[in-house]
Amino acid sequence: MSPDNGALDERVLILAPHGRDAEVIHQVLARNGFGGGAVAGFDAMVAELQLGAGACVIAEEALQDSSVNQLLAWLRTQEPWSDFPFVILISKHNGLAPQAARSTFDQLGNIILLERPLNAETLRSAVASALRGRKRQYEARKILVERMRAAESLRDSRVQLLQLNETLESRIEERTRALAQANDRLMNEVIERERVQLAMVQLQKMEAVGRLTGGIAHDFNNLLNVIQGSMDLILYLSKDENARRKAEVARRACERGGKLTSQLLAFSRNQRLNLRATDIRTLFDGVRELMATSLGSAVKLSFDIDARLRFVMADLNQMEMALLNLAINARDAMPAGGKLLVRASLADAPDGLLPAGPYCLITVTDDGQGMDPAIAAKVFEPFFTTKAIGKGTGLGLSQVYGMALQSGGTARVLSEPGIGTTIEIWLRLASDEKPAPDERLDGAPPLAGKGEGARILVVEDDSSVRLSMVESLEALGYQVSQAQDGHAGLHELRRDQPSLMITDYLMPGMTGAELVAIANREFPGLPMIIATGYADMEAIDRVIGSNTVLRKPFQLADLAATVKQALGRQGGLAP
Repeated sequence: MSPDNGALDERVLILAPHGRDAEVIHQVLARNGFGGGAVAGFDAMVAELQLGAGACVIAEEALQDSSVNQLLAWLRTQEPWSDFPFVILISKHNGLAPQAARSTFDQLGNIILLERPLNAETLRSAVASALRGRKRQYEARKILVERMRAAESLRDSRVQLLQLNETLESRIEERTRALAQANDRLMNEVIERERVQLAMVQLQKMEAVGRLTGGIAHDFNNLLNVIQGSMDLILYLSKDENARRKAEVARRACERGGKLTSQLLAFSRNQRLNLRATDIRTLFDGVRELMATSLGSAVKLSFDIDARLRFVMADLNQMEMALLNLAINARDAMPAGGKLLVRASLADAPDGLLPAGPYCLITVTDDGQGMDPAIAAKVFEPFFTTKAIGKGTGLGLSQVYGMALQSGGTARVLSEPGIGTTIEIWLRLASDEKPAPDERLDGAPPLAGKGEGARILVVEDDSSVRLSMVESLEALGYQVSQAQDGHAGLHELRRDQPSLMITDYLMPGMTGAELVAIANREFPGLPMIIATGYADMEAIDRVIGSNTVLRKPFQLADLAATVKQALGRQGGLAP
């Protein structure tokens, strides 16, 4: 029998030549999950045994056939590990079984005698017992085969040992060297695995921090929106110069807070790049204060911009985060302090780096410890870091590199030990002369009363933000209704369709994007604005269509211009 016969090795063969005995026994065994079936005679039984079986059930009267000798002959050829089990069904005898039957039983060897009439549970138990014994024999066979293989392997090893005896010393030296190399590789792999695992733990921590930061920034945006809206209304409505002067100071502080929250939201999300023509001066002005705060007083920060350079293709938020990452790395490379120069210049790409032509080259140069070439070659690899365990993920520079590639440029590092490091970011120049201007009102917001005839629905879950928006829109002369969440907003839409709907994005129960999607189906052509400070725009982009996104925190002039634009573009009532 083959050791891999599988289900064949556990079959139960049945030989009961009279009446329906074989059929009934098969049905009883099948109900109890035993495979196999009836055979016509000992010649068929021997053929099936050669294929594989776990036990045989034989009626006593079948043993009187002379062809039982075929079965006895097969048993004598069994391998040493095999002692095939039989369940013999006997009739009740007044005395001892006939001598011929006892002789046959002795030759069969491993038998279980069951007296008829049979009980189904007795038959099941006997067959199960026989199969358990057979399975133990299979285990013995497996052990025997393994030992035979081991013995053969040992014999082969002895032959090889004899062959290698003459060159034992050289072989030992070679093997020792190979083992040392393997040990070195193993240790390096263990160290690398531990480093990656620690980096992943740190990455998970950073992801959690990012989510927390995003939630805090989103809520802080709402607070800033209320404060900024109130300051704009004071500036718009008040005639008290002292109050207007203080409101202007508070409004400028809100603008700074809004820029900070936008950077926090960019940090907390993996956003796709929003490439557009970006003023390099706007980029540097936006990150200057945050970089200075991150570097501390021990590092002198300076900026330099080539007068010929103006607009580049970049994602403003991602570039600000990239520069901040580079500044933090430079600070860590200058523990005793130093100088950091951020420069933007017009340059031609070196051969082989990028397609020929002029590019914007942004360099971040420190006079810190520097790196040797072997380390510099790995700095853009994910999880590679020279910082102590738990001090960095090794993802900052790889993200800078990935952002530069997605922007159509590249990044590289130039460094010398003891002199300093320069990180280069190559970006494409903007083909447009300048970025598309924001549609904002020139000067002060429009006078009240110009919005008559336009009714606006405001859907916002934060009551303070909702009240601020309602008061601002009413001050601009619009009729305003309000709803506290998406479901209430949908009810209000169906009750009395407005000229324009303004909705927040992140609301419990139904998001602004879901509300806009339903409104697009039920009220086609209705102008809509999603007012949000949320960083991830994918859900909004799927439904926004030709409608407008208004970023929180926004000024009264932003709100007025956006409402005017939405009503005008959709053919609504413009103020």
